[in-house]
Amino acid sequence: MTFDKETRRKGTGSLKWDENPDIEYPLWVADMDFEVAPSIKEALEQRVQHGIFGYAIPTNSFYESVIRWHQRRHHVTYWREWMIVVPGVVPAISSILRALTIPGDGVLTLSPVYNCFFSSIRNLQCRAEESVLRLVGDTYMIDFDDLEHRSEKEDTKVLLLCSPHNPSGRIWTKEELQCIGDICLKNNVFVVSDEIHCELVMPGNEFMSYASLGDTYMQEACICTSASKSFNMAGLQNAQIICPNEEYRKRIDRAVNIHEVCDVNPFGIVATEAAYNKGEEWIEELCQYIWRNYKDAREYIEREIPQLKVIKLEGTYLMWVDIRTLAVSDEAFCEGLRQKESVWLAEGSHYGKGGEGFIRINLATQHENVMIALMKLKHYIESL
Repeated sequence: MTFDKETRRKGTGSLKWDENPDIEYPLWVADMDFEVAPSIKEALEQRVQHGIFGYAIPTNSFYESVIRWHQRRHHVTYWREWMIVVPGVVPAISSILRALTIPGDGVLTLSPVYNCFFSSIRNLQCRAEESVLRLVGDTYMIDFDDLEHRSEKEDTKVLLLCSPHNPSGRIWTKEELQCIGDICLKNNVFVVSDEIHCELVMPGNEFMSYASLGDTYMQEACICTSASKSFNMAGLQNAQIICPNEEYRKRIDRAVNIHEVCDVNPFGIVATEAAYNKGEEWIEELCQYIWRNYKDAREYIEREIPQLKVIKLEGTYLMWVDIRTLAVSDEAFCEGLRQKESVWLAEGSHYGKGGEGFIRINLATQHENVMIALMKLKHYIESL
């Protein structure tokens, strides 16, 4: 697979490229500019030839592909009866909060964190309990004392764990996951581990699923996962909630039906199965390409824009950058960059407490796009 191959997305109804079609370099939303793996295209083409696209259900082979993939890649065993198939991880999270909280309850996050967590919390009329991560050098650490303090509140019911973490790029170690789990078990806080970025692991790092902690922890937890982010097919609408505890699973399944997010896209089923059965080589090549983009971007910023500080990337394709020395808000900075240089980055303040004064750059595009956008970034900073 040649990830340097130019792809043209304007005029295709792309959120990333057509939300503001005047922008030349949109590096904001987490969406890749690469064609999917050949196995996925072939499977979809075969499905299109069938010519009938009615209501669909997950097939036996679909469930088997999910189970085998996670056994092989992440050394965890899921059972078919644990799975609830839904259109996406965000609908899954909203349904889980509907099942396990009431208005006014606290929902823990490790902030700054994926912005849609906050919309789900607000929509369910809950309260965001943000345990702010500590920036130590060029990486983030969990403040376990603060996390425990917030977990002890009687109305704190759920922890939304982003793993790997968006936007910081951290991959939590097994020891960190166990500390999180111990705190949550002690305080009756249910853990929802969003593992949608779990295949996007940079060289020298290893992803550990929350499920690797074992049954004791998973009886008070569930996993939300999907092939969509890693294989660039979010528009095909397919994700899985994996919940071993039958009582919790029934409550979540009921909420999924209340939210009317129980139907599945036939193309999402086919594409996910193809990705998990034949996409491993493609994902390995992708991670190497993202790593190259990250290394070159970091080196360029350190050399040409030393005012900025790049945070270490362990997972995801999202580079988190500290711009606080510029003495301008991240919102004003990104707005000026859009207007003057036609580069669209994500404002850090969208990700909650601790995100102010940071920007997020999507590296999942052609290398040339990344480097031109950085040159424009440099030019804009010089003009401030």
